[in-house]
Amino acid sequence: MSQKKIAVVLAGCGHLDGSEITEAVSTLIALAQQGATVSVFAPHIPLQEVDHTTGKPTGHERDVYAESARICRGQIHDLKNLNEAEFDALVFPGGFGAALNLSDWAKKGSKGSVLKEVQDAILSFHKASKPIGAFCIAPTLVAKVLGSEGVTVTIGNDKETSQEIEKTGALCEDCAVNDFISDRAHKVVTSPAYMYDEATPAEVFEGISKAVKELVEMA
Repeated sequence: MSQKKIAVVLAGCGHLDGSEITEAVSTLIALAQQGATVSVFAPHIPLQEVDHTTGKPTGHERDVYAESARICRGQIHDLKNLNEAEFDALVFPGGFGAALNLSDWAKKGSKGSVLKEVQDAILSFHKASKPIGAFCIAPTLVAKVLGSEGVTVTIGNDKETSQEIEKTGALCEDCAVNDFISDRAHKVVTSPAYMYDEATPAEVFEGISKAVKELVEMA
């Protein structure tokens, strides 16, 4: 079996204003365990910094690309240069940045929009029948772009978010933190991760690991 090449898209560094670090690192470790080679991407856009000790905005701006580079030891690429033809699958770890920086879901829900580079990536991988993984709140990105096709995702058991996702046309299934949902018809794999606030890092890693294994096998 040839080594799979996976593109991972980050949204910053920190669960309140970027990518959730445990989810992002769990994704990278799980992909390495599956023998995949990984390239990390992020957009060059500003984010509104949140103090993670208080949960409140600081009034400062940071760059999503520069912040994401912290997680992958500086080995990062501009999202606008992501070329589907060079990869076998696409993955979005969670964190509130997915709903703040990669889309405006946090403010507008199903009526909002997805960053153009994110939408282009999801559409190009989907059109090429290459699998897409998304964790925590990131499945909202997939639902927003592919919802009209009836794609199935999970965000755990959050009824309010599930109902909002279903307004896109997507289906939303309940799922335990240490498990995943696989929509094999649309090649979409999702796991709830820290949508369960009380989850342990081990539970988050277990769910993401199972999802990544499915994703790599699909690829």
